[in-house]
Amino acid sequence: MKKKGNLQRKLEAYAIPNLSLYLIICYGIGYILQYMSASQGVPLTYYLQLDPFQILQGQVWRLVTWVLIPPEESNVLFVLIMLYLYYSLGNLLERIWGTYKFNVYIFSGIGFTILGSFVAALLAKMIGVQPYYLGNLLVYMLDNGSMLYFGQFSTYYINMSIFLACAATIPDVQVMLMFLFPIKVKWLGIIYGVILLVNCIQGGLVTWIVIGFSLMNFLVFFISSRGKMKLTAGQVRSRQQFKSRMRAAEMESRTMVRHKCAICGRTEEDGEHLEFRYCSKCEGNYEYCQDHLFTHEHVKRS
Repeated sequence: MKKKGNLQRKLEAYAIPNLSLYLIICYGIGYILQYMSASQGVPLTYYLQLDPFQILQGQVWRLVTWVLIPPEESNVLFVLIMLYLYYSLGNLLERIWGTYKFNVYIFSGIGFTILGSFVAALLAKMIGVQPYYLGNLLVYMLDNGSMLYFGQFSTYYINMSIFLACAATIPDVQVMLMFLFPIKVKWLGIIYGVILLVNCIQGGLVTWIVIGFSLMNFLVFFISSRGKMKLTAGQVRSRQQFKSRMRAAEMESRTMVRHKCAICGRTEEDGEHLEFRYCSKCEGNYEYCQDHLFTHEHVKRS
């Protein structure tokens, strides 16, 4: 078994449990902001986008607030179904991998996406970019005639990378698609791969950068795992059962008393002032409190 490093042990204390739920909450806040600013000239989410040009001008909050940008989708039912899949598969992956490893996967995706936005800005600067206002919105037009839209950088592809991770780790586990149709996770991964391919074909250079960097966490994880990510449904159940037993044993150890007086039966739970010692003159492992350590009758096996 691979030993944990000192850095990992320290970082595990800061791992966020149920991280998928917080990502869904961020989407919810983003949708509310979009709804509130629907009648205004400039949507509020515009000021939250991951725009490196604006960040370098001092709007550093965009390094964090861009995670609130929800995927653009007009069909509310489809959005709810997708959010449910994000949450359920993310939760399942966290239970299999553990909270720390799942946190590393998601936050590395966020970090790579931020890096990708600056790469896109750098390439745009090299190609030649002219910022101008489209109504009240600041947009960037490249010299080749295409438009650079930083609103594409969102957690959409990061969340979708959960599908790939599940397809690679637990391909034969079934989930309920639209709450009605059972489907194996590997087929969701294949469908998502086709969607990615279509997006790359239809999009330009910026789209390739967005997708490539947002999914870099999956590529790094897959390469570091040497491709050995697959778990069968039986292995998933075994891992979950093992973790449940470990949690139960930990709870039992917390409630188990460690010291007990052989005379009066008092334990450390009867008072913080109590002290317990083993008697070296008794034959056997007999422990006594401070009141009976010197007054008890020594136990002789004969």
